[in-house]
Amino acid sequence: MQNCAIVTGAARGIGLATTRLFLSEGWRVAMVDRDGPELSAAAAPLGESVLAVEKDVSDPAQVAQMMEAVLGWAGGVDALVNNAGVAEFGPIAECDFTMWRRVMATNLDGVFLCSQAAAPALIARKGAIVNIGSISGLRASTLRVAYGTSKAAVIQLTKQQAAELGEHGVRANCVCPGPVRTKLAMAVHSQEIIDAYHDAIPLNRYGSEEEIAQAIVFLCSEKASYITGQVLAADGGFESTGVGLPALRT
Repeated sequence: MQNCAIVTGAARGIGLATTRLFLSEGWRVAMVDRDGPELSAAAAPLGESVLAVEKDVSDPAQVAQMMEAVLGWAGGVDALVNNAGVAEFGPIAECDFTMWRRVMATNLDGVFLCSQAAAPALIARKGAIVNIGSISGLRASTLRVAYGTSKAAVIQLTKQQAAELGEHGVRANCVCPGPVRTKLAMAVHSQEIIDAYHDAIPLNRYGSEEEIAQAIVFLCSEKASYITGQVLAADGGFESTGVGLPALRT
């Protein structure tokens, strides 16, 4: 029986890198994203081992439809990677409630809804959940009141899932990426910010999408069969040194 993973936010970045790594290890992957054109373009070259599901993880009805489609295609689920997320930054004074809810709806509600919907299928196969947090959920920094709070809540949600689902054989862990060299990050980070990150990270560089994917797929695998309720910072040592450089406050 071929293992099946659900990866949300799979059309680009860490989600797409994770999808490709699962495929290289013989898994089938249900790629979930609300950006239909981008999802179709990402899934097209990956062959018959992927199912593209255009759904919004913040909508309970669409999450239910997603699960129905995945189970109809694969028959079961062995891993759920809750990667879909949005990042909106700005001072606390400028974070209105609409922005707050927009961030929470995807980053936190989406993780809750997808995990709840997938739980029966995961229990049936003693599968795994990996939630994607952020270094911003482990320590505070400026301009991230909604984003950082949502990711801190994901960390706690992961521990709740591990505590409750463990008796059913389901593991739940959280990967917290540090700065990652994505197209979006490179487009918005000035050279000053890039240099500041390099100085603040013990490994003196950004991570890659593929490096984060390696941590995710490991935690979904049998190699991590006795690991649950854990928070793994894949951040080049960034959390260990903190952040206080002026360039990183913009």
